Amino acid sequence: MSLTPQQVEKRLYDLSLEMDEAHKALVEAETQYSTVKSVYEIAMAKSRMRNAHPDMKMTVVMRDDAALIENASQHEAVAYAEASVKAHRANVSRIKTQVDITRSISSSIKATLDL
Repeated sequence: MSLTPQQVEKRLYDLSLEMDEAHKALVEAETQYSTVKSVYEIAMAKSRMRNAHPDMKMTVVMRDDAALIENASQHEAVAYAEASVKAHRANVSRIKTQVDITRSISSSIKATLDL
């Protein structure tokens, strides 16, 4: 496969645009994750307080389990947001790897042209 310097430049430019989009998506996912997680943590704290009635003989684990059950949908939203953040991070990492590979190809082409 023969590449020209212009093709390598075009690929680096395209990867730059892709990196910008991936970064934007990652920032949005991080923001959503932080928001959802804080709502979930507050709801969990409220549930633990509600389940900590002095007349009740519940262990800490039982209160935590009861709170988790009450806030299951929020827990699922946090898990989904966390998975989304991880996926976006993996995508950004993939693009960085592609940039590194393209730079290596560029260096190789330049070395060949200098000969």
